[in-house]
Parts: sequence; C-alpha cells; structure tokens
Amino acid sequence: MRLRFGSLRTRLVAAALAAVVVALVVAGLAIGVILTRFLHGQIDGRLDAQVTALRAGLEAGTLARHPERFDGPPFDRPGGWIWEVRKGGETLRSESLAAPHPPGAMMLRQIELPGDPPATILVGAPRAALYGPLRDVLASLALALSGLGLVLAVGAVAQVRLGLAPLSRLRDNLAAVRAGTQARVPSDQPEEVGPLVTELNALLEQNERNLDRARGHVANLAHGLKTPLATLSLALRDPARDPDGALAAQVDDMDRRVRHHLRRARAAALAGPGRARTALLPRLTDLRAVLTQIHAGKRPEITLDVPADLAVACEEQDCDEMLGNLLDNACRWCAGRVAVRAERAGSLIEIRIEDDGPGLSPEAAAAVMERGRRLDEAVPGDGFGLPITLELAELYGGSLSLGHAEGGGLRATLRLPG
Repeated sequence: MRLRFGSLRTRLVAAALAAVVVALVVAGLAIGVILTRFLHGQIDGRLDAQVTALRAGLEAGTLARHPERFDGPPFDRPGGWIWEVRKGGETLRSESLAAPHPPGAMMLRQIELPGDPPATILVGAPRAALYGPLRDVLASLALALSGLGLVLAVGAVAQVRLGLAPLSRLRDNLAAVRAGTQARVPSDQPEEVGPLVTELNALLEQNERNLDRARGHVANLAHGLKTPLATLSLALRDPARDPDGALAAQVDDMDRRVRHHLRRARAAALAGPGRARTALLPRLTDLRAVLTQIHAGKRPEITLDVPADLAVACEEQDCDEMLGNLLDNACRWCAGRVAVRAERAGSLIEIRIEDDGPGLSPEAAAAVMERGRRLDEAVPGDGFGLPITLELAELYGGSLSLGHAEGGGLRATLRLPG
C-alpha cells in the first residue's frame, strides 16, 4: 500500500501506528513496574523470614550452638545472600560472607533488638537477585511486545485498507461514470458513504437533464440555420443570380461561422459526464433491416463483422446518422454487396464500410465531401450525407476518409472514440 503525505490513508495509518507504539510503551513500563514490585516483595519476604528465624534462634540459644542450621538456601552460596548477628563481643555470620561482596551490590536490612547486651541482626540479598531475573523477564517481555506490536501494526494497516476500500470503489465508480461505461454510481454503499452517493447521483441526473436541453437547443439551432444557408448556397451557384459571386461568398462565410459556433456549443455539451456510449452491433443490425427495405429493388446483401462488445463514445442518434448516411450511400452505389467491419485501433474504433460499386477517384472522393455536391444527378440524394457525417465525426474527435475497397468499390472508414 503506497502512502502519500497529506492523504487520508497516511493520516489514519500514522495515527494507528502511533497509538500502537504508545500503547506498547505504556504497557511495557507498567508491566516492568509490576514485575519490579513483585520481585522486590519476594526478596523482602525472604529477608523478613530470615530475620524471624535468626531472632528465634538467638532467643532460644540454638544460633550460638548450631549457626550452620541458618545457612539454608539461598544463604549457603558464597557471594550471595548473607546474614550476621552481633551481640556483645560475639559475632555470628553466614558462610556466604566468607567471599567478598562488592560495596553497594547488596540490599541490606538491619534490626536492633533490645536486651542486655543488645543485639543487631543484619540480613542482605545481592542486587543481582532482583535485577537478574527482572532483566531476563524484561528481555522476554520486550521480544513478546515487539511481536505483538508487529501484529497490531499489520492489523492497523489492514483495518485502514478495509475501512477505505469503499472510497476506492467509489472512485472507480465515478471513473466509470466519467468514461460512460455506467450511468450512475451504485447505491449499495456503506451507510457512511450512502448520502454522498445519493447526492452524486442527483448531481449526475441534473447534469444529464441540462445536457439534454443543451443538445436539443443545439440541434434546433442547427436545423434552423444550416438548412436555409445550404439552400441559399445551392441557389447562388447559378451565375444568373449571383454574377460576381459576392453573395455566395457571404453565404459561405456565414455557413462557416455558424458551423464553427455550433461545433463549439455541441462539443461543450458532449464533454460532460453524461456522455453516452453506443453499442455498434445493435445499431448496425437495425440499420441493415431498415436499408434492406428501403433498397428493396436492389436487394443488397449487407454483411456485418462487428464484435458484440464494441461500443463508441457518442450519442445514439448521432451514431445512427453517421452509420445510416454511410450505409445508405453504399447501398445506392453497390452492385449487390456491402460489407461492414469494425475493430479497435488504439483509443479509436475503426468502422470500414465497403461496397462493390464503381468506386471514386481521389479527386471525386474529395469533391463529395463538399456540401450539396453530387457527382450523379440521376441518383436520388441531396449531397449532404457525407459532409454531415464528416462534421459529426470531427465533433467527437474522430474522422472520415474515403478510399478504394478490395473489390474495387468504395471504402468509407469512420473513426470514432471508443
């Protein structure tokens, strides 16, 4: 899991790890204090028991007769636990005092007994009796706490990952909505994320309604302005109506300006998150059925080689208009066969429509892209199909090109974003 400074994940992981470290340090200190007090109490109890035994032996006289009886473990090891009793001029001591003891290395307890003469009882334990076992226990404790800390740290990181997983899924869902692969963010989200998803979906619905209105206005404006301008442009091709071509030039300039601003307006409307995706195979199947009926006299054979999962990022009505224009043109000029193939080419979807008709020369292919230009007046049509298809393709960031098909007819290659 990659952590980035300032991210929510980094903050949560850092806070969890800091809490684990603080908890382990506090637990280690608390356990150390408890163990120290426990061992100290054990030593104090052993020393108190030895003092009681020595006092009883002193009063009964057995200490003077048999001092070796009071050298039981752990007072029998040289350099270890010690005892000493002084009364009058007589001193009795443990065998362990035969070995020297470093100064300050003992924990001593001294008891004064009244009497005639008074007596002094001194018992002691080496500090190693406390700190040796304590050191061994704390070393094992540190190892155990380190292992526990590692487990807790892994658990904290896993908990943060699990807790933030819905946000990662929400990000992926939003990316899918932006790409057009799904229309809404799924509502089956955790309770804490649910209100955010509801607001996001409401915003998407509002944006979609706004985009639909914008597209409708653009379409109405296009039909209201472009068709009259195209009609004027065709009428002014007659030299008798416009001898010097001045009116035609002005109409062409108006047409270019209208198309420029319509393209910008429509591109802005289509750039939003409501941009749709249209599956190709169902649209081509429907168009094939319609065009077969329209051109029933020729009865063209239209074959489709299109993967079922292939889709283009454009509106369905625009997709129908582009594909319909190209298929209709192929059916008009074919001898009997039209082939449609589609495949992915990088970030674009390439759609090739080929017919077995007479085809076009490069000069004629360029000419038919002009609005209202028809090469054969005997064939029905208005000359606007291919230019409109080109304009729509460029609007979506695609292209349209004409060339020679393998069988000698015309090949129209339409490229649209996928």
